[in-house]
Amino acid sequence: MSKILVFSPGYLGTRMTNALVAAGHNVSTVRVEITDLAAVRQALDEFKPEAVLNCAGVKGTPNVDWCETHQIETMRSNTIGPLILAQACGERGIHFTHLGSGCVFYGPSPDPKGWREDDYANPSAMYTRSKYAADLILTRFPNVAVVRLRMPIDDVPNPGNLIDKLASFPKIIDVENSVTAVEDLVQVIIGVIEKRGTGVFHALNDGVMRHRDLIALYEELVDPTHTNEWISTDQLMALGLVDKTRSNCIVQNTRLKEYGITMRPIQVALRDCMEKYAKAVKSSAK
Repeated sequence: MSKILVFSPGYLGTRMTNALVAAGHNVSTVRVEITDLAAVRQALDEFKPEAVLNCAGVKGTPNVDWCETHQIETMRSNTIGPLILAQACGERGIHFTHLGSGCVFYGPSPDPKGWREDDYANPSAMYTRSKYAADLILTRFPNVAVVRLRMPIDDVPNPGNLIDKLASFPKIIDVENSVTAVEDLVQVIIGVIEKRGTGVFHALNDGVMRHRDLIALYEELVDPTHTNEWISTDQLMALGLVDKTRSNCIVQNTRLKEYGITMRPIQVALRDCMEKYAKAVKSSAK
């Protein structure tokens, strides 16, 4: 098993860390400024990992619109930081896995099955531009993997969980999307690190999900009293609920299969996740 160092273990970083430990890996976590090359080198030399997982980055508060007015901070954290980590890992022959974003794609893809890992993205918002800028360079480095996820669905209540987000919105758009079940993402990360995968991997569950599907399960299993208003994507902007258009897209995960890594169909993963989420909510209410 590998000795792995996880940078900036926030919500997803903590979930990945716990899963890697459960899988038998020797895992340490560190919080340093990833744009500080000296600090990154010191952390690597202190822990001497065989593999590094980067979960650091900014999305903004209360949402990614923050990135539009904090462009330098966004670029430093989401673009420059990962490149510095890749540089320091490359100097030491350490495998580097970076959590990227599948939200770099907007709209329908050239392939009716969805956007592929080798497709050129078309990001619009500052957040997605900063994530894709890192991808373009990281994919030229040897010994580096970029694992893209989007709209994570988790059985653990958290502000970053799509279930919590949608359930809190009084007005919701109903669109088709590729999404990531965190339980499956955990297995993807473990597989990519153990197999020392390189290049871009789409960690998106097979199939598509509508927001209406998620809310219907939420009302069935978690809160039968929940209500919301359904609106169009045009209304989302017109009502001033967002400053920039959001990414809505269908994405393929073809490269995972090259490494023998699979993800469940989203409808299976979604129900399983919501059942566990409901139990977690009921348990916390006692």
